[in-house]
Amino acid sequence: MRLIDEILSDSNIDRAILQVKRNKGVSGVDKMTVDELDEYFYKHRREIRHSILNKKYKPQSVKRVYIPKPNGKKRPLGIPTVVDRVIQQAVAQVLMKKLDSSFSEFSYGFRPRRSAQMAVLKTLEYINEGYDWVIDLDIEAYFDTVNHDKLISILREKNVNDSTTLYLIRKFMQAGIMEDGLVKPSRIGVPQGGLCRYRHKPPYVDKDIMPS
Repeated sequence: MRLIDEILSDSNIDRAILQVKRNKGVSGVDKMTVDELDEYFYKHRREIRHSILNKKYKPQSVKRVYIPKPNGKKRPLGIPTVVDRVIQQAVAQVLMKKLDSSFSEFSYGFRPRRSAQMAVLKTLEYINEGYDWVIDLDIEAYFDTVNHDKLISILREKNVNDSTTLYLIRKFMQAGIMEDGLVKPSRIGVPQGGLCRYRHKPPYVDKDIMPS
């Protein structure tokens, strides 16, 4: 089975719909809510599948919103439409099975059967071993500076070679940002708030970078 066929299988799409409904969240630019997903996919599932397989699917632009940060600044978020979130979730579910084994054993964020609480427990384990330093690192504006070509290249290196899947991921990255009624093109970066982002996400706990 091709990767895109696995992504678009009824069982995987149904799981994605259920997960997006569980996540809840606000509407995107089209104002559709998660409560409308079941009926929408009942009516349009074949049409969506056909457009993706023929590389005709066009994700809608993401809605720009801002949330306050503890330092007084605001963090920009990009909210995809609920339909686009379902497709992104469907992609993520299949790619995670393929890619998770290649992630570092010290990476805990946004991974199956892992959590921030597990990262804290691992940190406490290292403290009990005698380590007494915790280093907090962050990559400034990481999401805003993701290079689309580099990300696609990394996916290819991870044996994600299905052209339709890669095309779909690129289209999501290029969907554009709607702010104040205007759509800005997305030539670099991926919006925080969507699911189409594949990386080793903090928390990341490794005693080898902790001085004893």
